[in-house]
Amino acid sequence: TILTSENNFCNNCGAKVIHNRLTAGNLFEDFKEKFLNVDNAFLRTFISLFKRPDDVINGYIEGTRKKYINVINFIALAITISGVQFFILNKFFPNVMELPEQLSQGNEMGTNIMNSIFEYYSFMYVILIPIYALISKLVFSNIKKYNYVEHIVIMGYTQSHLSITLFIPGLILSMFGFNYFEYIYIFMAIMILYSAYCFKKLYQLSLKRIIIKTFVFFGIGL
Repeated sequence: TILTSENNFCNNCGAKVIHNRLTAGNLFEDFKEKFLNVDNAFLRTFISLFKRPDDVINGYIEGTRKKYINVINFIALAITISGVQFFILNKFFPNVMELPEQLSQGNEMGTNIMNSIFEYYSFMYVILIPIYALISKLVFSNIKKYNYVEHIVIMGYTQSHLSITLFIPGLILSMFGFNYFEYIYIFMAIMILYSAYCFKKLYQLSLKRIIIKTFVFFGIGL
């Protein structure tokens, strides 16, 4: 749509017209509005994935997609944050990224595999989400509630939320000299518990049933 200098909003789509040149101040204001504002979609999504993960996930699946960040953007944000984390660790705390001595001795293949994982982390992250979704679909195959693509959405939100949540704790532990391969097991346990919590909410399962489903998921995953 053709705009004039008098237009403050587009007559066609309603978007705000910005006449000023781009400055550092404009960029900061845009960042503050999108990520630091109390009522912004990111903060709302982040908090709700702790309190009401079923509301976020079911909202997206059922077509209510303005209230929260959509799953694709959330995955992209998580990959970016994880990339920043690995950059900081490799740049400033390279010792925490080394395989522990008991694992590295005579295990050149293991070292090469881990180096490849870190080098292609973004690709690995994207690939693992549909794999986890396939496992969860198999685990819950007796409950016809979500199809495979919807399981991808579930895993996209849950795994991305964990990556964003554990960013700061991971950096703090590294600053205190903890090896990445020492605290990664703690983070994996958190991942299992949080995923179980989300599936319990989504499927409205009893504690006993979700514990059984979690062990089945873990068994297939191994």
